[in-house]
Amino acid sequence: MTDGNQSLVTEFILEGLTNRPELQILLFFLVLGIYVVTVVAKVALITLISLNSHLHIPMYYFLFNLSFLDICYSSVFTPKMLINFVVEKNTISYTGHLTQLYFFCFFIIAECYILTAMAYNCYVAICKPLIYNVILSPWICAMFVFGAYVMGCWASLAHTLCMARLTFCDGNIINHYLCDILPVLQLSCTSTYNNEVVVFVLAGLNIVVSTSTTFISYGFIISNVLCLSSTQGRAKAFNTCSSHIMTIMTVSLFFGAAAFMYMQLSDAESMDKGKVASVFSTNVGPVLNPLIYSLRNKDVKLALKKL
Repeated sequence: MTDGNQSLVTEFILEGLTNRPELQILLFFLVLGIYVVTVVAKVALITLISLNSHLHIPMYYFLFNLSFLDICYSSVFTPKMLINFVVEKNTISYTGHLTQLYFFCFFIIAECYILTAMAYNCYVAICKPLIYNVILSPWICAMFVFGAYVMGCWASLAHTLCMARLTFCDGNIINHYLCDILPVLQLSCTSTYNNEVVVFVLAGLNIVVSTSTTFISYGFIISNVLCLSSTQGRAKAFNTCSSHIMTIMTVSLFFGAAAFMYMQLSDAESMDKGKVASVFSTNVGPVLNPLIYSLRNKDVKLALKKL
């Protein structure tokens, strides 16, 4: 047996989402369609925001970064996921597994904090409109985005370094369609206690900070709208921020699936459930974002017509 960060396993086999042949082709085209729609919609949104000066405001600055992260995030695992549907054995090298793990963690954690920044932006815009430009100056917005990328960088680095310290003797079949943390920990022939503590602490920190800030922001928004004396004013306010309030569904889906995947024990049964739950955060979430944030937004519709 080797020690340190050396491993007897030189490659892993990704088991995939399902091993039922009758579902493989159907799932292949379904996942491919979702991926194409996600990438095309995000690229179109990034281009639209870049070309239209009227969209150079904090909300669309955050949306620009969210779209970029969604493209990168989906591209980390989707190609390997698609390969699983058409080949009998989908392999990934030991180095490739660590690389995929790093970028998967990096983009998903950074996206958590971008979603949080967008919720705070919505709160300031609706509850403190008179000082909106002061609170969310270009410099502050840049710091929010920079902080999101820094959090993603150091947390993903911690997970990857902890994973690189493990030894894998003979088991190399990952019960997942990507190199996620908990399914890989099941294959180690050395103690994974420290890794599970790191996962629990970092995942708990990221999820609690992001979800609490997001839902508190939306709670203040709804409370502020309900406090309006005029029924017509409340209706107009709800109509104005309806696209933002709808993000509660996306945020709940994203963070709920993440909590289900990482805030549990790494046994075989929970891994199967976590694999299904991860589909909602990795595939469904990114394709919903452009529908909620842009297609229901008057500014985006107007900019699209002008373009």
